[in-house]
Amino acid sequence: MCGRFAITLPNEAMTQLFNAVPDNDLPATPNYNVCPTDSVHTITSLEGRRRLRPMRWGFLPNWYKTISDGPLLINARAESLAQKPAFREACRIRRCLILCDGFYEWFREKGQKPIPYRVIRSDGAPLVMAGIWQYWEKEGRRITSCAIVTTKANSKMAKIHNRLPVIIDHENWSIWLGEAGKGAARLMRPVKEDILDLSRVSDAVNSNRASGIELWDPIDS
Repeated sequence: MCGRFAITLPNEAMTQLFNAVPDNDLPATPNYNVCPTDSVHTITSLEGRRRLRPMRWGFLPNWYKTISDGPLLINARAESLAQKPAFREACRIRRCLILCDGFYEWFREKGQKPIPYRVIRSDGAPLVMAGIWQYWEKEGRRITSCAIVTTKANSKMAKIHNRLPVIIDHENWSIWLGEAGKGAARLMRPVKEDILDLSRVSDAVNSNRASGIELWDPIDS
């Protein structure tokens, strides 16, 4: 799964990278500890136009009467995406890219304190995750929400966790966004081992109130 991540690219840089039109209410960057229910940076493509837009991280099915009416759906499993009632329509027609520089994951061993790791691309490029999104509207309140699509871990990631976000390479952005026809399903697989670097970081990141670049500082294993 993915439960925390970081984004440091300026909004203008994201706009240029994806050739997108930015919304006016984008979250501020840098943010070294993006948490569930925060507003996150996403890319959508509608009618041939890419938008850089904010979305609530935590997918809201249409049948939720309130935003807390059910489980907090921050991740969606690739293996069951097309079958789950909450996700099956979105995975066909409302796919997005969720932008970050890297994410945090925790190694958990029975009886031991969880150990946090920072996971980034080894080439230093932004780590672009597959997402799904939709509108939720109740009593005049409209929220655009999203979830990160996950798949089984590759061998490197499996050392600390059994799941991994679906990472979309630059050449496949248009496929995931639906701009280049069909083929999104084949992208929902683990990335190669050499794509990712993992480093242990301080457990300060355990707090959702923590912030600052010091969260990235590696510590000895």
